[in-house]
Amino acid sequence: MHDLPPLARFGDRLATGLLDVTSDSAALDSRGFWAVAADFEGGLTCARFADVRTEPVPAPMPGRWRGPAVGDWTSSLDHAAYTAGVERIRAYIAAGEVYQVNLCRVLSAPVAPDADVDALTAVLARGNPAPYAGTIRLPGHGVEIATASPELFLRRDGRTVESGPIKGTGRTEAELTAKDRAENVMIVDLVRNDLGRVCATGSVTVPDLCVIEKHPGLVHLVSSVRGDLRPGAGWPDLLAAAFPPGSVSGAPKGSSLRIIEELETAPRGPYCGGIGWVDADRGTAELAVGIRTFWFDRPAGLLRFGAGAGITWGSDAEDEWRETELKAARLLAVASGTYDRAAEGLRT
Repeated sequence: MHDLPPLARFGDRLATGLLDVTSDSAALDSRGFWAVAADFEGGLTCARFADVRTEPVPAPMPGRWRGPAVGDWTSSLDHAAYTAGVERIRAYIAAGEVYQVNLCRVLSAPVAPDADVDALTAVLARGNPAPYAGTIRLPGHGVEIATASPELFLRRDGRTVESGPIKGTGRTEAELTAKDRAENVMIVDLVRNDLGRVCATGSVTVPDLCVIEKHPGLVHLVSSVRGDLRPGAGWPDLLAAAFPPGSVSGAPKGSSLRIIEELETAPRGPYCGGIGWVDADRGTAELAVGIRTFWFDRPAGLLRFGAGAGITWGSDAEDEWRETELKAARLLAVASGTYDRAAEGLRT
């Protein structure tokens, strides 16, 4: 699919005319409009585009997207491995090594060689609209991502930065528990600490705590953390302080990342990374946490998707497994072309 032209979509914003690609985050402080894809493991791709215009995502065209059948997906961690991982994390918590860890699995299914991530975007926009939907198609650079993320990683307006961590997921508001709220508050403290490393002293605030947001097929608890960058701090400093996103890592972040590396058997890639745009000319930006995200692994001929859950001492292993199924069910149905049945709770 190297013959497809590079592009990026973020909501109704379409960027075309690729100018250059770099892995240097300092470029985001220069000029122009950039699409940004940061892998959870630390890889960064920044692509500057010449033309940016308002253009709604086109309606799906019959036959343009042929996704995997729902039954074709395999998981990097099966039920037994995932629930064992939950218990392993609870043992680490009991030993005082960590408070919370986000445990994820990567789902994979064969995809046609001519499959186009922008065609998947059209299907996602109708079947699972999301506030931070985005697509980056850079076939020559190994980046083909479509996200239906509901979660804000970093928004920037001049020197003001904001993050919107999500912790707590259920089918309905009644399913949200005290464990969900405690987990959200824990991650808010982590994000406050992250932003505090790069923001002016005393400027970090929490405008919203544990607000309920409704999304297709589920509800989330969402908070917001805001601060003002200290003088001289730029994108390299901000990303170094905040990455990877706290809501998909754990607390303390360093210990969580070590446990994630031990327990997870597949790299997350853009899943749980950062996906979005930076307008260096206007000093504005919006990066999503790369959840509800599909990406192509062309060398393997696979489409990949990630799902995870936050594990605390109060976690029940079966409940956490079911949460990953809930998060994956609708999106896998959308990608398979059976999104009209997504509300029935298809299982992975």
